Amino acid sequence: MTTLAITGHMDLTDTTVPLVRTALDDLLAAHASDSLTGVSCLARGADSVFAEAVLAAGGRLVAVIPSQDYRQVKVKPDHAALFDRLVAAATEVLVLDRATASHEAYEAANHVLITRADRLVAVWDGTPPSGKGGTADTVTLARDAGLPVDVVWPEGAIRG
Repeated sequence: MTTLAITGHMDLTDTTVPLVRTALDDLLAAHASDSLTGVSCLARGADSVFAEAVLAAGGRLVAVIPSQDYRQVKVKPDHAALFDRLVAAATEVLVLDRATASHEAYEAANHVLITRADRLVAVWDGTPPSGKGGTADTVTLARDAGLPVDVVWPEGAIRG
């Protein structure tokens, strides 16, 4: 069984989403559907695109929710239906014991991603870290732990 975790930018443009989805589909095609597990925090952008791609490939989805209030305070109305659908489709949902969503909660969630995965997929434009719990921080965390990282940033991809 192969377990892939995702980290990535939330602010993908509408034109970037299909580019990223195609790149993720290609990456996931290398793994047999009956042995693929994807681990995601289901945030807007890369996390949700990855989760949809894992499910479309026939894989299992593990949702890692950073805090008990995450759905109520961080999931915006335009992302809520997709978030809820992905939570319902997950074979496992881990809600961390953090009461409130914060950089520390995201950092804790990223540690869970790293410990659960065989590889980290990073939808990342290569920008340096901007604070705890971000994409670059998660890539650094994974690399420091010796976890292989597959960077996905297709030609033409931009952030909004």
